[in-house]
Amino acid sequence: MERDILSFMRIVTFFLAASMMFAGSYRIYVANSDGDDITVIDPVTYQVVDDIKVSANPHGIVSSPDKSRFYISSESKDVLDVLDRHTNKIIRKVPLGRRPNNVAITRDGKRVYVCIRQETVVAIVDTGSLEVIKRVEVGHGPHNVYLTPDGKYMLATAMDDKKITAIDVKTETPAFEIPVGGVPRPLAIDAAPDGTPKRLFVQLSNLHGFAVVDYASRNVTRRVLLPDAPAGAKPLIPETFSHGIGIAPDGQTLWVNSLLDNSVSVFSMPGLDRLATIPVGHGPDWLVFTPDSKRCFVSNAGSNSVSVMDVAARKEIAKVPVGKIPKRIICTD
Repeated sequence: MERDILSFMRIVTFFLAASMMFAGSYRIYVANSDGDDITVIDPVTYQVVDDIKVSANPHGIVSSPDKSRFYISSESKDVLDVLDRHTNKIIRKVPLGRRPNNVAITRDGKRVYVCIRQETVVAIVDTGSLEVIKRVEVGHGPHNVYLTPDGKYMLATAMDDKKITAIDVKTETPAFEIPVGGVPRPLAIDAAPDGTPKRLFVQLSNLHGFAVVDYASRNVTRRVLLPDAPAGAKPLIPETFSHGIGIAPDGQTLWVNSLLDNSVSVFSMPGLDRLATIPVGHGPDWLVFTPDSKRCFVSNAGSNSVSVMDVAARKEIAKVPVGKIPKRIICTD
């Protein structure tokens, strides 16, 4: 009996230690787009542990690979905040252009790419000089930008031109375009084990679902619809029926937000069979996973909260109050 109790205590201690280690190394960072702050959430306790002041109306947020800085775009101040992560102080505000949107960073951390929404370019910021060194033409209404898993390209969506432009990271020039048959919103990249993209899952304005793009042929192969929303449903953001999409790190499932019925649908990978649809808060806008694929965090722009989802159980297990109109959300150590 005593041996069983000791064994049980060792198991409990192990899992508590593992949880504390995870809690100590990773945090969820949420950009509150109608405020001037980033809310920080502990992914184990689901508690807000910090609030970082930044320029007004933060849009995109990305960490440097060495974890020393955050780069945060301000949609109203037209700058890129360079935040020292050790002090939580802004060390530089890089002038960008009119209405900077989402951001991405190269693997080596030397360049930050920023979509400039009211122009036709992606601005490239050198992280050594902290200056814009180049502006790359990508089409009208640049909105979101993503580094491909193999590190070779930045994929920039041009909303008004209904396309994606791939920027070669080595040459910092456009390499090719992908027409998507609608106004592109967020996307997720399905890649091979070596990081080579296979498919893009692209959300489009006025589509309650997403388009599937074959990366090699650069063609839309199908559209996948979410469950019908209630009659008369209206999204929080006009013409934006589905916004926020991501593949769990283990590659087993694809999670897709619905602004029409305030839910998240889960699809199998690679077959894209719908496995579940889970109610969340009002206006789910963006999502992110913990690296172990156990939790998914969904920012609810219409209810100033973040939903915590149990990935295996496919259900919401907590809601965390955050700032005003939370949108972009990341998980990093």
